Amino acid sequence: MHRFAAFHRQARRRLCALTACVLLATGCGGGEGSTSGVAAPTAVVAEVPASTAPVEPAAGTAPAASPASGAVPAAATRPASELPSTPAPAPIAGRQVATPVYGVTVDDISNLSAITKSLSALPRMPTTRIVFDEFRPAADYREAAAAIGQVSYVMGEILDSLYVPRYSVQAYRERTAEYLAALGPAVDIWEIGNEINGEWLGDTRDVVAKMTAAYDTVKAQGKTAALTLYYNEGCAQKAANAMFAWAQAHVPARMKSGLDYVWISYYEDDCPGEKPDWAAVFERLSAMFPAARLGFGEVGTAVASRKAEYVTRYYTLSIDAPRYVGGYFWWYFRQDMVPPSAPLWSTLSDAIASR
Repeated sequence: MHRFAAFHRQARRRLCALTACVLLATGCGGGEGSTSGVAAPTAVVAEVPASTAPVEPAAGTAPAASPASGAVPAAATRPASELPSTPAPAPIAGRQVATPVYGVTVDDISNLSAITKSLSALPRMPTTRIVFDEFRPAADYREAAAAIGQVSYVMGEILDSLYVPRYSVQAYRERTAEYLAALGPAVDIWEIGNEINGEWLGDTRDVVAKMTAAYDTVKAQGKTAALTLYYNEGCAQKAANAMFAWAQAHVPARMKSGLDYVWISYYEDDCPGEKPDWAAVFERLSAMFPAARLGFGEVGTAVASRKAEYVTRYYTLSIDAPRYVGGYFWWYFRQDMVPPSAPLWSTLSDAIASR
């Protein structure tokens, strides 16, 4: 992995293992065989009681025949070809996320009530990326997705880039289908590929097959799809994995024209010294993805002394580019901004309020 890439990915996913969760055994995101130390939440199913009140016929119409009278309703005597057809229900795409997008990332759903309290206190409705941990069943996230969805839009990350090599193409497809089936109504945006051009994701053919399988599965159900690219222009370990070259070569035409969102993951620690011209970057992306809304899909730093400056700088960025909507999705929201009394929560709140 390039420079600090390995460090930030391991640190961001397992930071709690170095802090309170070691002492409290609350769990920090699943590894293979991990149970995270938290009991799987029970799915909440809304029950609609059947009405017992009689239905009055519309004025001027005869009441329906009672079954006891032996009369057969007229429609039942008509050929099936003449019966009115009932259209299939339209797919539920999720809510239309308001713009600008103020994104944050939650990589562990422990202490859910504190997370939702921090989200609900922000001055604008945020969009929360929930990182679905590797080898963890979708049912584990029903309660969290529903609760977070009450105070935030929800973007579901099918799988963090670090764990993509541990899934076969078929397993990635099946994981996508499982999460859609369990959480479809609760998720507004589906992140079908995370940092998809990163060198650490494995064989390019397999990566493309996983990405397209997830995209096709999401779009077949009428859902909203997002793809996150890894910004490594000028610092890519392999030229073929540089963001624009990889996207041009490996994102198929149907995705270039059909993606709803395209995000950039950018960690300054990974590309020290680079000073991207973001307006030019997003102009170029807008030409490659002519229908997609664009923005940052991950930002952050593990260096504590830099965090406040990074939060303020990114969330107050003003970029003049077609369909630029913001995003940002600070990776360390749970660690840095929960509860609302955390100093960086105020930094984030002030940055959002200033827009």
